[in-house]
Amino acid sequence: MHIVLARRGDGGVTASELDAAGMVHREVDLDGDGLFAYVQAHEPTDVQADAPEQSRPRWVWSSTAQWYPALLAAGVRVERCVDLVLSRRILRTSVLTAGSELAREPASGWDSTVVAAPQASPQAPALFDVDAPVVAAPLDPVREFQSQLAAIAGATQPGRIRLLLAAESAGALVAEEIRFMGMPWREDVHDRVLTEALGPRVAFGRHPARLEALAARVRELLDAPTLNPDSQTELLAALRRVGLDVTSTRKWELRELDHPVIEPLLEYKSLYRLFTANGWAWLEAWVHDGRFRPDYVVGGVVTGRWATSGGGALQLPKNIRRAVVADDGWKLVVADASQLEPRVLTGLAGDRAMADAGRGRDLYDAVVSAGVVASRHEAKVAMLGAMYGATTGDSARLKPRLTRAFPQAIALVDEAAAEGERGEQVVSRLGRTSPRPGESWREVQQRASEPGASAVDERRARSRARDWGRFTRNFVVQASAAEWALCWMADIRLRLRELGDGSLENAPHLVFFLHDEIMVHTPEQYADHVAEIVRESARTAGRLLFGTFPVDFPLTVAVVDTYADAK
Repeated sequence: MHIVLARRGDGGVTASELDAAGMVHREVDLDGDGLFAYVQAHEPTDVQADAPEQSRPRWVWSSTAQWYPALLAAGVRVERCVDLVLSRRILRTSVLTAGSELAREPASGWDSTVVAAPQASPQAPALFDVDAPVVAAPLDPVREFQSQLAAIAGATQPGRIRLLLAAESAGALVAEEIRFMGMPWREDVHDRVLTEALGPRVAFGRHPARLEALAARVRELLDAPTLNPDSQTELLAALRRVGLDVTSTRKWELRELDHPVIEPLLEYKSLYRLFTANGWAWLEAWVHDGRFRPDYVVGGVVTGRWATSGGGALQLPKNIRRAVVADDGWKLVVADASQLEPRVLTGLAGDRAMADAGRGRDLYDAVVSAGVVASRHEAKVAMLGAMYGATTGDSARLKPRLTRAFPQAIALVDEAAAEGERGEQVVSRLGRTSPRPGESWREVQQRASEPGASAVDERRARSRARDWGRFTRNFVVQASAAEWALCWMADIRLRLRELGDGSLENAPHLVFFLHDEIMVHTPEQYADHVAEIVRESARTAGRLLFGTFPVDFPLTVAVVDTYADAK
């Protein structure tokens, strides 16, 4: 059963209950409190009950980031939803639905609505009181949903796209629940980490003692008493004055240089990054009441990976992880998928040799044992190079060996690259489709094909084509890996609802996600059960994407008191 929620001009809400054909058979007008009661009354009280599918609601709304925070604040959880903005973005760009009226229609307000999660706040949001823009009133969510249903029904492979939309919408629910509950965060531990690394906290606008000391040492060694080491322009000039041939101040380039300044300079850059990205200002802005609330943007990357609109949840340095501490009587279950992208590539290509190599063991070690390369490092370099399109160095040298061992897997990414070089689109396992190259790309290719094109024109066209080919080569793998992760989290979320009293506050719940890693905060008595749920959900995600094809998705799972102990 689908129930479409729409905001009325008077501030109320209309709930449109749809029949199996997607037509409205009943409308209910609600105010804010009435909405909470209405949703709660329709949600199944026991997700394990054998309720028929048609009686279990799937809430349809413009955007989960706009609707769900207020429901969560009122103590209302939903099992399933359809996020119209996220779904439309996929349906309008997927080659599986390219023939639909939805894909061909002119852009509308639905397309211009960019939905971001609300900023972290210690206050519970009121109904619709979020920073994300609200879809304008004239836009009709019932009509939009019906258009989306028609696009799915007419898709070349409706099962694939239907699963992708369900996973994307489930991911939106996960993101909002994580933001609402937050990661347990010890402010005193965070402060101690900063003080140990940087020295005591100083007034705004000043640098801590350790940074000041390192800056002074860098100035002395470069004979630059007025140098601002935070300025790349000044730092490059100072390094060149002492005879260092540098083109950037990136760490990897600096490490190649031989000069006494390099060691203190690298330490300064590392500590400056900690100070600016996760220092005291970050702590005050993002941690409230013992919780850090990651600010995820679902599908924020073109491959379907998540992004953040603030807070840096996708880049938590190892030393800061000491501050992520489970509540008393609770545990953290931290799990990450081992070599996720190579295993997804295995399933995409149906490469049985690669599947056999990685079954029940580390895939890179298996490549070494098979005699393909000499070391685990070489195996990793070769595999990542094949997926990311490396053309020089060890990656290029080792690729022929990898091709002989796993021809189907390498052929799949090579073909994806060739399609990209021709300006064609490629598709993920479930139907997410890469964008077409931009107008400037096409102009460069056209210029190179015209009579009288110069050698420079031809080289530029080949270079741009190869660049786009590297993007499409990785797109098929990264986008499909993002789909696996969505299915993994969606299944974990549903299984966790079966534990405890079903509430977020008193039962195990997801509190973190990073590409191939999740964290669950759980009462201690459920910790072992949660660890098994996480493993079983990984197997379920593999079956959803690849059916019976025998590709393993092993996990590293740790039950710990603090995130820093997980790895």
